[in-house]
Amino acid sequence: MQSNGADGNLLRGTLDFLLLASLEHGPLYGLRIIQDVQQRTGGHFNFKEGTLYPALHRLEKRALLRAETRPSDTGGPPRKYYHLTPTGLSELTRQRDAQRAHASALRPYLEFA
Repeated sequence: MQSNGADGNLLRGTLDFLLLASLEHGPLYGLRIIQDVQQRTGGHFNFKEGTLYPALHRLEKRALLRAETRPSDTGGPPRKYYHLTPTGLSELTRQRDAQRAHASALRPYLEFA
């Protein structure tokens, strides 16, 4: 995953959060997840399929999301749609709270600069 100016270790730590948050409002397939994250972050977070699919499979193994194959609405091959499970929604809430606490703790340092 690449970002415009952000540290790679920090980005790897936020990937699960971004994926779970992207699926919060309904099922999406891979390309749409990438586009959603890029759009909602103003292009700050940019990752490729080689990063996306291993992360999605890891989250699926943890029962945080579930995959479902559906026919393409454009006549192409079927697409695998991912959606949050109840456990995934709980994990998203936990991670969102942790992200807010982290941002709040850093605020004095960011404002001082």
